[in-house]
Amino acid sequence: MKLILLQDVEKLGLRGDVVDVARGYARNFLLPRHLAEDATPSRVAELERVEAERAKHEARSEEQANEIAEVLGKTVLRFEVKAGPTGSLFGSVTPSDVADEIWRTRKVRVDRRKIATDPLKRIGRYSIPVELFQDVQVEVKTLVVPEGGELPPEEELVALEAAETEAAAAAAEEAESEHAEAESAIAEVIAEEEPDEDVEEELEADAVPLDASDAPDEPPAAA
Repeated sequence: MKLILLQDVEKLGLRGDVVDVARGYARNFLLPRHLAEDATPSRVAELERVEAERAKHEARSEEQANEIAEVLGKTVLRFEVKAGPTGSLFGSVTPSDVADEIWRTRKVRVDRRKIATDPLKRIGRYSIPVELFQDVQVEVKTLVVPEGGELPPEEELVALEAAETEAAAAAAEEAESEHAEAESAIAEVIAEEEPDEDVEEELEADAVPLDASDAPDEPPAAA
């Protein structure tokens, strides 16, 4: 089943890619989560038109790449995103987001697959490597800012991340402890249900074999 990705999906593709996936994967995961849409001929044609237009504004020589690198080297991208109290994002900033923002602010097309970053999942200040041409690379300064606010000082960002890491480790330790307690309780229940070997041995020792002399007299035969 052919779909157009609406978001970057790990191990599948980037936003705007046309992918061929199993129908069950599409119906049960991608479509309900609004990660993709049907690849209708009209939508595919529209995407191809947009990509062709953008392709006119990418580096086609080392000289052009160096000119673009000079521009992007002075550029600061800014993403305002929803974030929790410890700085974790409700979502992420992906290579596709970076490429789209470069296009929006500088009208320069860069290959999303040559933006060397994993999805950004915390607020902070980043320098993202972008390959523009063979042997031509530039680092683009990027700010991921909490929605409606500003970035705190770097020391506070480090402290927030450390606190979140510590809280996650404590939660994992607690979950492991609860799991161990549950396993122990199950083992105790199983042990209680199993017969005691010592009791079985005592019963066997106390049992007296029935001697022939102890057998009840047989009733007299009928005359």
